[in-house]
Amino acid sequence: MNILVTGGAGYIGSHTCVELLNAGHEVIVFDNFCNSSPESVKRVQQISGRQVSLVKGDIRNRDQLESVLREFKCDAVIHFAGLKAVGESVEKPLMYYDNNVVGTVRLLEAMEATGVKTIVFSSSATVYGDPQYLPLDEAHPLSASNPYGRSKIVIEDMLRDYYRAHPDWKIALLRYFNPVGAHESGLIGEDPNGIPNNLMPFVAQVAIGRREKLNIWGGDYATPDGTGVRDFIHVVDLAHGHVAALQALTTPQCFSVNLGTGIGYSVLDVVKAYEKACGKTLPYTIADRRPGDIASCYADPAQAREKLGWEARLGLDAMCADSWRWQQKNPNGFVG
Repeated sequence: MNILVTGGAGYIGSHTCVELLNAGHEVIVFDNFCNSSPESVKRVQQISGRQVSLVKGDIRNRDQLESVLREFKCDAVIHFAGLKAVGESVEKPLMYYDNNVVGTVRLLEAMEATGVKTIVFSSSATVYGDPQYLPLDEAHPLSASNPYGRSKIVIEDMLRDYYRAHPDWKIALLRYFNPVGAHESGLIGEDPNGIPNNLMPFVAQVAIGRREKLNIWGGDYATPDGTGVRDFIHVVDLAHGHVAALQALTTPQCFSVNLGTGIGYSVLDVVKAYEKACGKTLPYTIADRRPGDIASCYADPAQAREKLGWEARLGLDAMCADSWRWQQKNPNGFVG
């Protein structure tokens, strides 16, 4: 199939492009590079040995999206393009609703106009809010404590509403837990702008010497070691989940599935595993909890096994080893 990948130059998008190419699909990346680099697409081609069509554009530009969908005769869309920093979304909510929600409206309008009726959407476990029970299954009530999470819920609701109006569409909503790691080649990985918002790239930058120490936000949670517990999933496993979702959309349907391991690792578990990977002790400080953070969050991945025939295969040691390899080879990210 010819697959349009919005945000395909980003962290999860680039790894998914590799697996799509490995599965024999043609890939068209559509990205405005606001938090990614064209270099990642070059490296995707290097890893796969195949060409990728690259279009610079903004998902709020319906005319350009229509043009690309027609020109490349696209069969399906995998939709990653979106802003994703929780803190920034609190400070700039309109920017998040404009980019994430309005951008998805424009994409759906372009798909409708060109007859493309298959979409895999990049959602998030943030749609569950503060867990009422664990592990989190897809039946858990949806809520969000910040504009980023709410933008994901709005888009999910919009896609479900659209499917009710257009039952000939094929729609998958993939709720990610905490993607970490990098491709085993060390050629592509997570390259955040500025101070990392997520744990693993911050730990990696401490390990490589770009940052003095790690701040661990909260050491008094009701968890085994007092630090927050999360479901970390290797980004390559996550990429395979997108290929599996695409393969599962053989008939019109709309479904949501969790992509996680079902295992909760604490922040200190991650630090210890990373110390093992990089062979050095990593300095850290336990700081006060951040407002809105929760103690524990991990998936029930049973539905992904049943619906997609997919399950995570790579453990925490592989996540840290692959992240460290990427960081060593690219100490300053793609620009370096």
